[in-house]
Amino acid sequence: MAVERIARLSFTTADAARLAAFYVRALGAELAGVEERRDRSFGQLMGLEGISARALALCIGAQTIELLEFSTPGLPYPLERSSNDPLFQHIAIVVADMQAAFEHLVACDGWMPITAPAPQLLPPSSGGVRAFKFRDPEGHPLELLQFEPGREPPAWRAPSPRTPFLGIDHSAIVVANTAHSIEFYRGLLGLSISSSSLNQGPEQERLDGLHGAVVEVTGLATRSGIPPHLELLCYRAPSTRRHHSPALYSNDIAATRLVLDVDDVGRTVERLAAVQVSFICPAVVTPGDDSEAALLRDPDGHALLLRASHG
Repeated sequence: MAVERIARLSFTTADAARLAAFYVRALGAELAGVEERRDRSFGQLMGLEGISARALALCIGAQTIELLEFSTPGLPYPLERSSNDPLFQHIAIVVADMQAAFEHLVACDGWMPITAPAPQLLPPSSGGVRAFKFRDPEGHPLELLQFEPGREPPAWRAPSPRTPFLGIDHSAIVVANTAHSIEFYRGLLGLSISSSSLNQGPEQERLDGLHGAVVEVTGLATRSGIPPHLELLCYRAPSTRRHHSPALYSNDIAATRLVLDVDDVGRTVERLAAVQVSFICPAVVTPGDDSEAALLRDPDGHALLLRASHG
């Protein structure tokens, strides 16, 4: 019962149309569809009875981002935030030309930098990539990523001639313990380890905006092997900050969801429930498109939406 693929990355937003306009303008995204989700089972799935949402689908290359604007808004993105915050989850957008992509971003307004002062070239021990982290107008963290020429993963070896923004390579989440997270994602969901490194040094500090940053980075691949994949970020220093506030509700702006395609949602839920995994929705439901789905949390509270594989 392995995860077939990460189907999409879902963000909660206060204003889907406005945020979508930023992604189109600043990151070359294309609007792929708009959907009203008003059926009762959708509210059940999100753990918010009686609530509805407007969903905007955006494509960057072959990958999809979903922006969910709920009829009842939740809390805004916290003002106190950092790259080692436990709620941190970013998407990494591959670019063909970092300088061109960065200059394009700088020409747009509304975003907030994490990396200072400019894109960083990480040493070979940290992947040898160029990277720049920032936040969209609502606070969601993002990353621009350029691989060393000639060392691009196969998916990124055919750059688009019309835009520097090629697609989404991965989503990265902060975790408290790498081994525990691997046990969950590999042991229970069937992902496989594809890479690992210990990233540190002045370039990493500038990239993360964290003095003394030392982070274990572990790549996890789905069965299909197609992007995006998942990355675990476990900070040895500074240690991950822990909040005493309750877990995010689905309509809080900081709430994100990895949408995972699995062969059999019911059997997967049974397996996870047997080891007392935390579920946001306590049952398998069939919202809108008649596909079974379930919403749960990983050991660090990151939300995962399981849905029946669409082939």
